[in-house]
Amino acid sequence: MHIDLVTIVVADYDPAIAFFTEVLGFELAEDVPSLTNDGRPKRWVVVRPPGGGTGLLLAKADGERQRAVVGDQAAGRVGFFLRVDDFDKSYARMREHGVTFVTEPREEPYGRLAVFLDIAGNRWDLLGPHPDHARG
Repeated sequence: MHIDLVTIVVADYDPAIAFFTEVLGFELAEDVPSLTNDGRPKRWVVVRPPGGGTGLLLAKADGERQRAVVGDQAAGRVGFFLRVDDFDKSYARMREHGVTFVTEPREEPYGRLAVFLDIAGNRWDLLGPHPDHARG
């Protein structure tokens, strides 16, 4: 058993796809026409980290209630965690692409981390190996 998808509510599909694929390096796994539960057109958009793993369903906000959670899905807490093998390389690449970091990198017992905002404004931890563990 594994979690296949987690939904992130976004303002619009294409900017969200660009952020996750071009900035974070995810792969566009699916982008197909679909229908809402009441029959209106929408898109089924899934991005995944390279090599698979849990994907993100990028869902365009539909209605005022959904628009209200764009960027605040975890009520201001870090709600998503992106683990990378090379923290410094990923951090530098993301900064070069204009990603907003709300904390400076720091070391915790479980690894190196910095909090960043996705395109919608949700908080994520960028997580890498603890420097002591990375040296072998």
